Amino acid sequence: MPNKKIFILLPDGIGLRNFAFSNFQKIGIEKNFDITYWNNTPFDLTTLGFNEIKIKKAKSNPLTDSYKNARKHIEINLNIKKENDPVYHTYRFPFSYKKIKPALKNLLSLFLITFYSSTKGLEKVRKRILKLESSTSYFNECLETLQDQKPDFVFCTNQRPVLAIAPLLAAKKMNIPTATFIFSWDNLPKATMVVETDFYFVWSEHMKKELLHYYPYISEKQIIITGTPQFENHFESNLRVAKEQFYKEHQLDLNKKYICYSGDDITTCPDDPQYLSDVAEAVRKLNVKGYSLAILFRRCPVDFSNRFDTVIANYPDIIMPITPLWERIGQGWNTILPTKADVILQTNTILHTEMVINLGSSMVFDYAAYKKPCAFINYDVKAKIDKNWSVSKIYNYVHFRSMTNKNAVIWLGSANEIADKIEFGLQHPQHTIEDAKTWFEIINQHPPQEASKRIWEAIKTIISKE
Repeated sequence: MPNKKIFILLPDGIGLRNFAFSNFQKIGIEKNFDITYWNNTPFDLTTLGFNEIKIKKAKSNPLTDSYKNARKHIEINLNIKKENDPVYHTYRFPFSYKKIKPALKNLLSLFLITFYSSTKGLEKVRKRILKLESSTSYFNECLETLQDQKPDFVFCTNQRPVLAIAPLLAAKKMNIPTATFIFSWDNLPKATMVVETDFYFVWSEHMKKELLHYYPYISEKQIIITGTPQFENHFESNLRVAKEQFYKEHQLDLNKKYICYSGDDITTCPDDPQYLSDVAEAVRKLNVKGYSLAILFRRCPVDFSNRFDTVIANYPDIIMPITPLWERIGQGWNTILPTKADVILQTNTILHTEMVINLGSSMVFDYAAYKKPCAFINYDVKAKIDKNWSVSKIYNYVHFRSMTNKNAVIWLGSANEIADKIEFGLQHPQHTIEDAKTWFEIINQHPPQEASKRIWEAIKTIISKE
């Protein structure tokens, strides 16, 4: 029997880390799959020894963006009505009218939101999106590729991109089974679903319940719990380097212990520089008490701003920035791509730091994999850059409701208590570790290092039934 041919659809760079820079491809080969990456990213996967077919000049229907944005807002409206919960309003992005073309697109979205904010209206918008995308030359090109290659399965690495719709519709027309992976732990409450596939691969039982809740047209038999490859690198000993080597490479001081400060993008946390400054001040106080600490600062990989420069300059003895190894291949934010080298860098950053401090990111789970504590910033600064922004907005998001025990992290309730809380975390790391592990198990199927294996087993099962 010939090996089953699997197309891994990369509609954007989001899926590279999980499905190109992990052991995902290697495991698939070991299971005798014939794997081709259907690649719409600027990254050349042949440099990794992978088979790839480049998607060239992918272009959606001019109206699809308007319908996609309308779909998101309609889903949010329905969620607010169904649950009587205003938190869903915070998932909206304001429409812009500064330029003519975006303004016209947004006006169409507003029209659709006004007249189609119902269950039946949403269904019409969804169907219209599919019809629009199946009318494009891009769809026809995808169809030609599939007719030529005849894959047995198409697996989409991300449920969000509009440019994933046409390839999946082409597969459906050819009766090729399809699946999509739900990319992030916070995606489903935010109404980010764009594609519609035969199967949906999710992180956990918790995410499965979310999918059934927010998308009632999806049936339970379509959902497969696999976990995410996102955390697999933490369990690969071959990625780890010795402490002395890591310190030497990044000019760190072997006499110091380092705390990782993990930055956010400017939209998520506009006051991040002030928080970094507060943590640096706390570390300085602890060093006066006899500690020998410093901060390893890992900025958000897509944040190339200079907003941290002043803080770093003010604390040259405390803050050591290590820039994530992402590559800017084009000008758009979606052309800033992860690299295998950065996977290794992140792995060793966690391995060789004592704890992490950030504003509510999934880094809590990365550190839980190493049985190390995480501290969440939980206060507003006095001189806020954006008067409408607050930490309370972040922690009110639906995905934080999965934290059944608040002791899973150390909460930093003010700048004045950071030093004491860091000291407590260093002296009593076990205080949060078990609860963090429990939260990790809610969010992601365990053991986490077997996610890729579970995905391939699911694909094999689906194909065998077709």
